[in-house]
Amino acid sequence: MKSCEFPWSKSFSKSPVSYLCVCVCVALCIIAATETLCTRNPRRGRKVCIAYEPPGGNGAEEAPEPKKQKWEPASWEQQLANIREMRSKRDAPVDQMGAGACFDKEAPPEVRRYQILLSLMLSSQTRDQVTSAAMMRLREHGLTVDRILETDEEALGRLIYPVGFWRNKVRYIQQTTAILKRDYAGDIPQTVAELVKLPGVGPKMAHLVMDIAWKDVSGIGVDTHVHRICNRLKWAKKETKLPEEMRQALEEWLPRTLWSEINWLMVGFGQQICLPVRPRCSECLNKNICPVAMKR
Repeated sequence: MKSCEFPWSKSFSKSPVSYLCVCVCVALCIIAATETLCTRNPRRGRKVCIAYEPPGGNGAEEAPEPKKQKWEPASWEQQLANIREMRSKRDAPVDQMGAGACFDKEAPPEVRRYQILLSLMLSSQTRDQVTSAAMMRLREHGLTVDRILETDEEALGRLIYPVGFWRNKVRYIQQTTAILKRDYAGDIPQTVAELVKLPGVGPKMAHLVMDIAWKDVSGIGVDTHVHRICNRLKWAKKETKLPEEMRQALEEWLPRTLWSEINWLMVGFGQQICLPVRPRCSECLNKNICPVAMKR
């Protein structure tokens, strides 16, 4: 049987170097074709590219990058544990005379909720002792929606004086009470969005009303005490100027399960130890891990 011969085979036999060059070229072409083979689809005339997969690949998609860890302040858990310990006796003014202690616990549910709302409206820019005394006078007078609607402006002013901005609060109470009678059958709104539409009610009050009156934690109630203490502890990425800014900053990282206790913890702590002026850092369990105390 004769071997297959090509016309150029004789020239290769005479020139081994040429034969070797051709073999190398063919080998390179095969390798290149293996890496990326492009042909045309005869039906549609489109290019079809077959990508070469490097050795060891399994064809699986690359794993997504790990999520960035959310920001949280240094030592916050220890700071919070220390504040809980310092507040364990619950003997601050807010514990005895705050909004959660001023309403009539024997009253019908809608009346209790109305009284909680009014106590929070009175508490703005007012010491708890003054708010509690005003609430006691109102309850003796009759603190229901219908009774307040029957009370004229002058009489209402005498009942709540000397709470902060008492003249404005008389007007807010009358307007809010009329809205509750007209739109809510004498009860209070059940959402933050509706609560903040009431005259004299801001986000802090609305979130506290939701928590205390409706047992629904919708957000953190940030007042001047909470705002001041959280700034001192560096519980926000940068210092905030307004309580509402601090609320938003806290809710970005603080576990939701802790939102309800933050207000009463911090308010009492601010009334007893972390005072606005001349805080009692030497008595504070956080004195070695508080950025402000460490500078003193």
